[in-house]
This record gives sequence, C-alpha cells and structure tokens, in this order.
Amino acid sequence: MAGKLSFSLVSPEREVFSGLVDQVDAPGVEGDFGVLADHAPFMTALREGLVTVIDGAQRRRFEVQGGFADVTPAGLTILAERAQELAEA
Repeated sequence: MAGKLSFSLVSPEREVFSGLVDQVDAPGVEGDFGVLADHAPFMTALREGLVTVIDGAQRRRFEVQGGFADVTPAGLTILAERAQELAEA
C-alpha cells in the first residue's frame, strides 16, 4: 500500500486545508497535474481552476485563483491567491 501525501492549501487569509491524503490534482499553468506520496520535487505556478483532494473514496474540491504549488520530500503545499472549498453536489 502506498503512503500518504502531506498536503496543505493556504490562502492569504488562512490555511484552507491540511492533512494526509492519497492524491491531489491541481491546475498548473502548463497543464493539470496530480501528486501522490513520494512524488519528485517540483514547483509550478497555478492557473484558476479546481484542486481535487482524494483520500480513499472521499473527494473534496477547492476553487483556486492563481498561486504556486511546491512539491518537496515533505509533501505538497499550495499557496493560492484565493481558495475556497466547494459544496458537494
């Protein structure tokens, strides 16, 4: 079984989400990307779009407007210009 990814989504006002998850999909300026535990380090700018956080069968979606994603050996941090969780449909 694969390990968990440490993920933090931060806006200027507050930390919107923090936790251990299976996968995060995000809207990079050069295309959408997904991050799992032990992903190779990289940094990219984000465009407006949806960040999807997957943990088992649970999916949470957050609308982001710009910012940066930083993948390190410690996990993924998204610093968003604006971020808010979307209500489940």
